[in-house]
Amino acid sequence: MAVSKDDILEAISNMTVVEIVDLIEAMEEKFGVTAAAPVAAAAAAAPAAAAAEEQSEFNVVMTSFGENKVGVIKVVRALTGLGLKEAKDMVEGVPATVKEGVEKAEAEDVLNQLKEAGATAELK
Repeated sequence: MAVSKDDILEAISNMTVVEIVDLIEAMEEKFGVTAAAPVAAAAAAAPAAAAAEEQSEFNVVMTSFGENKVGVIKVVRALTGLGLKEAKDMVEGVPATVKEGVEKAEAEDVLNQLKEAGATAELK
């Protein structure tokens, strides 16, 4: 019996972020592909153009959760909308990108909130 696309999408929508990451890794291994290949190719094609213009999108990367892990998990949950387990996994898996492709003002706000909670973070 064949499984329909809708059944697959329904099953994926009920998974946690960690389960989805494991699924993607299993698919990459089984089919011999890499999900990140198009991004890498695009990034390699335009390094000179990116250097010429001013950066308008920033990533906030947490490098350490510091002494107040619980407080940092609460801030990460508020910023990302992740569940408790996913936020905890992100905090414990530093370095971790908390926000990607955000404007400078939002990135600085996220950075300040993380630092106030006791984390070490940086803009990239």
